[in-house]
Amino acid sequence: MIRLLLAEDQAMMRSALALLLNLEDDMEVVAEVGDAESLLAVASRSRPDVALIDIELPGRSGLDVAAELVTVLPGCAIVIVTTFARPGYVQRAMAVGARGFVAKDGPVEALVDAIRQVVAGATVIDPELARHALRSGASPLTERERAVLVEAEHGGSTSDIAGRMHLSRSTVRNYLSSAIGKTATRTRTEAARVARRNGWL
Repeated sequence: MIRLLLAEDQAMMRSALALLLNLEDDMEVVAEVGDAESLLAVASRSRPDVALIDIELPGRSGLDVAAELVTVLPGCAIVIVTTFARPGYVQRAMAVGARGFVAKDGPVEALVDAIRQVVAGATVIDPELARHALRSGASPLTERERAVLVEAEHGGSTSDIAGRMHLSRSTVRNYLSSAIGKTATRTRTEAARVARRNGWL
């Protein structure tokens, strides 16, 4: 029996998915969470074989939590299930150790097949998403530039961002300037928008 954890913030979607997956003879949904903060604790208790994680979770990105889950529960295969089919997300998911990336608007049979494949040791990426990811190339942003842009999305001055990140104002300005240059934009707001659209944040 393949033990599954579902991390999806929309309760109706989560319940429907659990119902469908529990109909499979070889699958059992052992845990469900609706936010990023409880995912690690619930996964540690329930010990799933596969965690199906949405990218857009309340609190934190599903990709960031997935990176931690790989360390906390290395035997658990991670499959990202999302409506946000951005090439940068595919690349980030693979970089943090996810074994699958499936679009929510696909048939449930494709998800079931992906689950069985990752349990068998394969890596499964939606073919169309894989093509887009290969064409777009890797994110030009460093991890620090990405983190500063995420903070910039929350608003506030350079001093505010520096305070939240425990960095100097000049360091934050340098990261923002570099990110603006790499995204070919004029402001940090535009840079964050472009980076978000490409799935780099």
